[in-house]
Amino acid sequence: MFVTRFAPSPTGPLHLGHAYSAILAHDMARAAGGTFHLRIDDLDQTRARPAWEAQILDDLAWLGLDWPHPALRQSTRLSRYRAALARLWDMGLLYPCRCTRSDIRAAASAPQEGAPLQGPDGVVYPGTCRPAARPNGAMPEDTALRLDMARACATLSGPLIYLEKGETMTPHDLPETVGDVVIARRDMGASYHIAVVLDDTDQAITHVIRGDDLRDATQIHVLLQRLLALPTPTYHHHRLIRDETGKRLAKRDDARAIATYRAAGATPQNIRAMVGL
Repeated sequence: MFVTRFAPSPTGPLHLGHAYSAILAHDMARAAGGTFHLRIDDLDQTRARPAWEAQILDDLAWLGLDWPHPALRQSTRLSRYRAALARLWDMGLLYPCRCTRSDIRAAASAPQEGAPLQGPDGVVYPGTCRPAARPNGAMPEDTALRLDMARACATLSGPLIYLEKGETMTPHDLPETVGDVVIARRDMGASYHIAVVLDDTDQAITHVIRGDDLRDATQIHVLLQRLLALPTPTYHHHRLIRDETGKRLAKRDDARAIATYRAAGATPQNIRAMVGL
């Protein structure tokens, strides 16, 4: 069985890069006789907008994609995420953090620290709030929670393996190269990392097809799968669609939005040709 998904955030328009990822996943599922799911990544309710979600659904249908209805929505699954966070807390692998982004940049850029290291989530957290011993008591609410990466990796044996060209990751490297990533955000109740792992499990996703910009995040997701005894899908990280300067497209690139091409008279076949499909 081949089950995959496309998980856009309703915080802006779909552009050519989104179209490539969605069509590729849809085509691969169809070729394998499998299932393509649409998932709405609306965890960040401060930025999600119903109008953008409606546009996303309309653009994907116009491109000829279909999926089981209704689409799964992350905003309805907070209790599922919090239960998994509580499990990690009880394992002694999480700790509260009240650092702001400016606090982290300042600490990581201190003269004695040298150039700040970059990980999948940006600057590798310097450990400012990391406790010497595992926190006691109930898991706190309304605060960010970080994964104690060294403690988490110490619970594992052997490499982290995911199926893409036989790649493996060595856990003991992660505290330095990835750091203590945020697993729950104060204003969202969870983070992308924990949400995507649980969503993929609950939708029985067998193949994750996404951009190469998320390749480094995959090691975090495989680690969380191991910690929570969840299955690991096969990962395929595809090339990125870039502009004429070589810069990858972002949601602010409205000139390359699917809606803009549609308004100019483009067809779904034109979009496929633009992205090399």
